[in-house]
Amino acid sequence: CSRPQKVCLCPFLPVHPLKVSTCLYIIQHPAEESRVLRTVPLLAACLPPDKCKILVGRRFNEERYPELATVCRNPSTLILYPGAEATNLEEVAVMSSSPSVMIIIDGTWSQAKDIFYKNSLFRLPKQVQLKPSISSQYVIRTQPTNTCLSTLECAAVALSIMEKNKSIQETILHPLQALCSFQLQHGAQIHHSKEHLLKNGLYDKPMPKNKRKLRRMELLVNNVKI
Repeated sequence: CSRPQKVCLCPFLPVHPLKVSTCLYIIQHPAEESRVLRTVPLLAACLPPDKCKILVGRRFNEERYPELATVCRNPSTLILYPGAEATNLEEVAVMSSSPSVMIIIDGTWSQAKDIFYKNSLFRLPKQVQLKPSISSQYVIRTQPTNTCLSTLECAAVALSIMEKNKSIQETILHPLQALCSFQLQHGAQIHHSKEHLLKNGLYDKPMPKNKRKLRRMELLVNNVKI
C-alpha cells in the first residue's frame, strides 16, 4: 500500500488479487496524483494488473491513445458516468454474459465532467450509472451529495454487479474503511456532504457570488438531481 508501517493497509487488502472478468480503465485527472488520500491505488492493489489500467491526463485522442480508442469502439465497453442518457448498470448486467470493459473517470465532479465532455472517445461506449442506494463510506473527504461515491466505491459496486458477486464489493471497501478509521484516529474529522451541511444550516463558508454555483447549491438543498 506504500504507507508508513503504523498506518499500513496491507493487512486489509485481499491476500491474492480478486479474480474478475471485467477490466477497468481508470481515466485519472492529473490533480488526483498529488492527493495524499486518493483511493485508486487501493483499488489497483485489489485487482490483477491486467484488470485495472490507469491512464492519467485531461485529453485523450485516438492518435495518442490507440488502445483506448479501440476499447471505446468495442460494443461491450461501458462508461460509468451518470446522466439523462445513462442506463442503470443493473439492467445492463442482466443482459450481459461476456466479459466487459468499464471506463471510470477519477477526479472531482467538475474534473470528471470536463474530461467526459471534452473527449469525444468517451461518448462512444454505452453510458451507465449506479442507483443512488448507498451512502459513501469515504467520510474523510467532502462529497457534493449524500449518494456521491469515491472512485474506489464506484468500482466496488460496479464490479460486484457485473461479476454478480456481492463479496467483491465488501473486499474492495475493506481497505477504504481501514483508511478512514486510521485517519480519524489521527485527528481527521468526519466530512458530511455539502448537501447535508446546506440542509442542516451547517455550511460555514461564504455563499458563492457566481449565479451558476449558487443555483447548484439551491438544487442540492431542494433534492433536485444535478
